[in-house]
Amino acid sequence: MKALVATGDRAGSVRRTEVAEPVQRPDEVLVKVDAFSVNRGEIFQLEGAAGGARPGKDVTGLVVQAAPDGSGPAVGQRVVGHPAGGGWAEFVAVPAGSLAVLPRSVPAVRAAALPLAGLTALRLLRTAGSVTGRRILLTGASGGVGHYVTELAAAAGASVTAVTASAERGERLAELGAASVVRGVEEAEGVFDLVLESTGGRNLPLALSRLAPRGELVWFGQASREPAVLDFFGFFAGPVSATVRHFSYADHDGPDAPDLATLVRLVAEDRLHPEIGLTEDWLRTPEVLVDLRDRRIRGNAVLTLS
Repeated sequence: MKALVATGDRAGSVRRTEVAEPVQRPDEVLVKVDAFSVNRGEIFQLEGAAGGARPGKDVTGLVVQAAPDGSGPAVGQRVVGHPAGGGWAEFVAVPAGSLAVLPRSVPAVRAAALPLAGLTALRLLRTAGSVTGRRILLTGASGGVGHYVTELAAAAGASVTAVTASAERGERLAELGAASVVRGVEEAEGVFDLVLESTGGRNLPLALSRLAPRGELVWFGQASREPAVLDFFGFFAGPVSATVRHFSYADHDGPDAPDLATLVRLVAEDRLHPEIGLTEDWLRTPEVLVDLRDRRIRGNAVLTLS
């Protein structure tokens, strides 16, 4: 089969080549891939990947072989999946516990943008606890995670202040329920019960300073690729006794399937709206990766194999 593999070269991070078809484990389903999405984190990982590595965590497609142990979706069912890797290919073996069935009402292209960003948003808010009536400051809101968090949190009754440098993305975040949209953390007014921080660098301590006493900052990314510096005495200027909590969406007990099914249900009910910045044929993946790296594409990029 054909697949995209890492080259180990930053200038051209993947190439399409022939590889062996996947060999299923007992609990794995063989999926013929219709579409996959690219996440910014995968671009960072490709920069340090050895040649031959097989990227790809977000896929949609058709089950062509059921799991040998009888678990998971049946042959012929449309699915969205979150494999550990190898999804940028014609076929991928996905653990049955990392798949959800797609109803006909949810197109493959829309669903391909769900897994990593959607799981992150869902679990981030679950980590934060009840957000009803709480004031939330969300940094790095222009990406896929930010859009999902904004829509889910606003629907749950939170007042979300979204930080994005893009006026266009800001308008969309307001449509999804953000109470306020600002260009930088320094423009955020008032104090917040909860900060969801994904940029690191200078923004993290600045966002922390906007917390109410005993508030919580959940740190779920470092898009700036710069480490943050915190001053113990800075907490006394406002966020006294605040908590800074590290978050990884993969730190989750149990399979992904239930959360994927929740995301699919919300999309099918028109309560969650994947933000897709670009849809292209997968032959153009190398060029799309460069555009994403250089921030010429906002939102998820979805590549199709049909």
